[in-house]
This record gives sequence, C-alpha cells and structure tokens, in this order.
Amino acid sequence: MFRPKIVDTLKSYSRQQFSRDLMAGLIVGIVALPLAIAFAIASGVSPEKGLYTAVIAGFIISAMGGSRVQIGGPTGAFIVIVYGIVQVHGVNGLIIATFMAGIMLIIMGFARLGSVIKFIPHPLIIGFTSGIALIIFSSQMKDFFGLQMGVVPADFLDKWISYVANFRTVNVYAVLLAVATVLIILFWPKITHKIPGSLIAILVTTAAMQWFNLPVETIGSRFGSIPSSLPTPVVPDIDFATIKELIQPAFTIALLGGIESLLSAVVADGMIGGNHKSNMELVAQGTANIFSSLFGGIPATGAIARTATNVKNGGRTPVAGIIHAITLLLIMLFVGKWAALIPMATLAGILVVVAYNMSEWESFLSVFKGPRSDVAVLLTTFFLTVIIDLTVAIEIGMILAAFLFMRKMIKFSDVSILTKDIDDSGPVTDKEAIGNFSIPKDAEVFEITGPLFFGAAHKFKDAMKFIEEPPKILIIRMRRVPIIDATGIRTLEEVYKEAKHRGTKLILSEVHSEQVIGELKDSRLLFAIGKANVTDTFDEALQRCRNILSEA
Repeated sequence: MFRPKIVDTLKSYSRQQFSRDLMAGLIVGIVALPLAIAFAIASGVSPEKGLYTAVIAGFIISAMGGSRVQIGGPTGAFIVIVYGIVQVHGVNGLIIATFMAGIMLIIMGFARLGSVIKFIPHPLIIGFTSGIALIIFSSQMKDFFGLQMGVVPADFLDKWISYVANFRTVNVYAVLLAVATVLIILFWPKITHKIPGSLIAILVTTAAMQWFNLPVETIGSRFGSIPSSLPTPVVPDIDFATIKELIQPAFTIALLGGIESLLSAVVADGMIGGNHKSNMELVAQGTANIFSSLFGGIPATGAIARTATNVKNGGRTPVAGIIHAITLLLIMLFVGKWAALIPMATLAGILVVVAYNMSEWESFLSVFKGPRSDVAVLLTTFFLTVIIDLTVAIEIGMILAAFLFMRKMIKFSDVSILTKDIDDSGPVTDKEAIGNFSIPKDAEVFEITGPLFFGAAHKFKDAMKFIEEPPKILIIRMRRVPIIDATGIRTLEEVYKEAKHRGTKLILSEVHSEQVIGELKDSRLLFAIGKANVTDTFDEALQRCRNILSEA
C-alpha cells in the first residue's frame, strides 16, 4: 500500500518506454514553465517561488507518488488560498502553513484516508472549483487591461468596483498582448499539439514587445530579475502560537491538495487504465509540500491538465514526471533570467484561459438538472468561495451536504405498524409480507425500513405511541435495516425497558445486517433481550412468539 509506483514500473522498464517518457517529460516541463510563473505571481509571491515548487515538489510527487503518470506542482486551485494567507500572514506565514499542511497530508495518508477524500460530494467540488476560476479571472483584470492602479483589493466586489473606477487608465498595448495570448493558446493546437500554445504566446508577445518597444509592465519591472539557482533550504521556525494561528489555513491547503491530487489521479487512471494508490499519493503530496516550503516554495498538488498532457504525449511511468522536474530546473538555471522580459499582460492572458478551463461551466450547468439538494450545495459553495472565503465555503458546503444527505435518509426510513388484521401489508410479490403469515392474537408487529440512525429514530418513537394497550409480545421486523447508530441503539433500549415495564416480551426479527448485530452485541442489548429473541427469519420469530405464549 505504501510502496511508490516507480518501484513497480521500473521492474519491467524498457528503452522504448524511456524514449516516450523522455519526450513526454520534456513537453510537460515546457508546458509547466509559464504556468509555474503565472500561478506564483497570481498568488501574491515572486515568480521564482513557482519554479522552486514545480522543480522540488514535482520531482518528489513523481518519485514517491502512488500514480504512474501524476504530474505535480503549483496549480490554479491554490491561488485563492495562497493569496489570502500572504495578505494576512505574509510569505513566512505561507511557508509555515505549507509545511504544516505537508505533515497533515502525510498523517492522512498513513491513516488511510485516501479513499475517504475521494467521496467528497461532486456538487461541492464543482462549486468551489468554479468559484476559484471566477476569482482567478477577476484577479487578472488589472494586468489584462494594463490598469494604472494601486494594490488590487482582496474582496471580490471591491476588486470590481476598483477596476471600474480605474478603467480610464487602460493600456491598449497591454490589451492587445493579452488578447493575442488568449487567441494563440486557443488556436495553436490546430497547428500542433507538440509545442504548448502558452509557450508560443510568451515567445511571440515578448518578441513583439521588445521589437516595438511597447510601454507595458513586465515580470522584471515588477519583481526584478529571476534567480538562476535553487535557494538554500531553511527549516521554518514554528511555535505553538504559530500553529494555533495557521492551523485552519494549513488544513485548507491539506484538504484541497488531497482532493485535487486524488481527482487528478482518478482522471489519469481513466486515461491509461491504471489503478493508483491513494494513500501513498497523499504521503507523497505531503512530503512534496514539506520540501517545497523548505526551499521557500508554495503549496503543490497533482495538476490535472499537466497530467493529461503527460499521458497524451506517451508518459506511462513516474520517470516522465521526474524528467519534467529536471527540465524545469535546467530552464531555470540556464535561461531563467530571460523570463524577466515576459509581459504581465501575457501572463494575465494565460491565466484567463486557465480560469476558463477550470470553470467547468458544462458540469456546473449539468448539476441544475439533478436534485435540488445538489443545486443548493453547488450554489452555496460557489457563492461562499467567491464572496467570503474558500475555507468557509468547504466547511459550510460539507455540513450542508451532510444535512441534506441525512434528510434524504430520513425520507427513506419508515416505521410501519402491522397487525394480523392487515391482509395486504406488503406487495403481492413479497413472500415475506405479513399477510402471508398467521399472527398470534396477543402479538403486535412493527416493521422498520431504512437506516435506524439519529435522524430517523424519532419516527420509531412516534410510531410506538400508537400502541393503545400493551401486547404480550412485541415483534419488531428489521429485515430492511442496513445500519444502526448509537441513537438507534438507545431508542431500542428505551423500547425494551418500556416493554419490560409493561410486561411485554420483545422480539427482534430478521436482523440480517452484520453491522446491526455487532452494535447489538457491543451495547449488551443482545444479551438483555436474549439471544433466542433475536431471530434470522420471521417464521422463527412467530415460532418463538408461540412458545412464549404457550409457556405463559
């Protein structure tokens, strides 16, 4: 379970596969270059931090991960979180939060929570992903239009109010470069898929800016030169007060990183017919984030678009991901200084396309065709992500999804009062319907349908109130009860005590679920009721009923 995929793939590795992995790794490395820089700048940190993350985290995620083709690095999903942390806690706070998130991811992996994270509700994921896409799009309007304004407000509404107020300062040349970038990215794939459109857009727009000496802001004019070497790793200084202050943003980074990486791994499995190790993937993601923070990087996770690019270009083993990281390192060492010439408008154009691809507007609209509960989760998560905060959106979205799910389960749960006078209590095709049995005169029969948990326990209590005179024997059919929780056990205990007080014998019939039987044993309720009074079939319950009546 905790063996990296690279160990399995290298057992039968061939020269032909290395050639394919080499080509895929080189292409993905080139694709990742502008994205790493753009994501870092959009997150409120200097561009080289995106490169550090792509190199360090990308290498570790491929070398240690549980997926054959996963490509790791900075992603657009983290922009909102990272930007918020930097604004409140500074870059040092971000480094500490990333370090803490890495530890959390490792703990999640060893606790085998990988399969649990995969069951995050789909409407919730679409909601916050689309919300992040809208925020990324909004954050790029200053550079897209070359607006001459101060610091862009963090709040979504204030951001747009500020844009409108400063729109008179629009730079036509910046707009032309940004629009050209978008058009090149959109139409370049019609020419070839071998060279990424974003790289062509950077080369064309940067050359045009230099040739015509266009008055637009560049990476160098805003951030200075880009270092051409990796920094010395530094362990962040963490104390209890810092942990308390950053625990929530760190958990958000860990949760989002886990969700994104496992979603990417699932998509990759579908493309190659593979099967990833979710828990090993979480451990690798955690390790990658720890080392990324040591080198001053930002959070990293599995990147769906880069992973898909890797697969489409022949990558089938983690070697391709390792080559992608090495490619980025070589670019940074030898030609990284030229990245300072890239116009900010070009990066804005790239991120606008990224935001559009992240928006998943087709999936967003498709949710509206489903249950209203899914629509409620989608819209709640979406608007909270945009207006308030991603952390709040995920927390409230999860709580809302859980409550709506419980509401559905309560609707499916039912308690029916059955007596010997009912001839058609069940469908004609139901051989176990009570109408097919002869019920003793002094017995009363109840049937519980669905999970007996805290949300449905009140139905059982209300149904018991309809018993006017206590019968000598009370049979509770549980053939359709798959699970029971502590509240359900407590309700059965109350029914048992009330029956005992009234002199009524309690029989539990058709207890088929192993989970229900286990809970009855653990609570000692099975012992109190008597093992003979908990039967596998309704015939056995009736026979037990007759035996008790004959002994009376």
